[in-house]
Amino acid sequence: MPRCPWAKTDIYETYHDTEWGVPVHDERLLFEFLILEGAQAGLSWLTILRKRDAYRKAFHLFDPAKVARYTPNDIARLLANEGIVRNKLKIASAIQNAKAFLKVQNDFGSFDAYIWRFVDNTPIQNHWQSLKQIPPRTPLSDTISKDLRQRGFNFVGSTICYAHMQATGMVNDHLTTCPRHAELSK
Repeated sequence: MPRCPWAKTDIYETYHDTEWGVPVHDERLLFEFLILEGAQAGLSWLTILRKRDAYRKAFHLFDPAKVARYTPNDIARLLANEGIVRNKLKIASAIQNAKAFLKVQNDFGSFDAYIWRFVDNTPIQNHWQSLKQIPPRTPLSDTISKDLRQRGFNFVGSTICYAHMQATGMVNDHLTTCPRHAELSK
């Protein structure tokens, strides 16, 4: 399969072929990607994918209601967990983002309804022919980042928001030469 050129390892191939760019409307998975994208800041996505199972265990399968109630004991537990990125600011951010996530769910009925409204509930279909064409951020990711920050989220800069959009299928950034582009354009 002529995949996007970044999918060169087994873990990347699986992620590329089954998840990346697939529209996500599951609340738990939207929260998971939001936390993982924040954890990835300054690191490679491959590092985070390799730690994903450990993150799921450490963060109660990314249940935002449970994460929002984390205590200093939970923070100490996470800082001691070698399976995740042990960065105090990123861990604190995950807890703060869980609280903000729950508020957005309350205000909009779901995080899904909130986040997908930015693309009118329809994935943006880009037509990139080269990885060099794919931007790290866009005016839309700038808008989403600003709105999330105003709602109390952390580690949600524009680049992180654009990566979240790609991961959750709000934008189809598979190259046009990749079969997944056509599959996800339907």
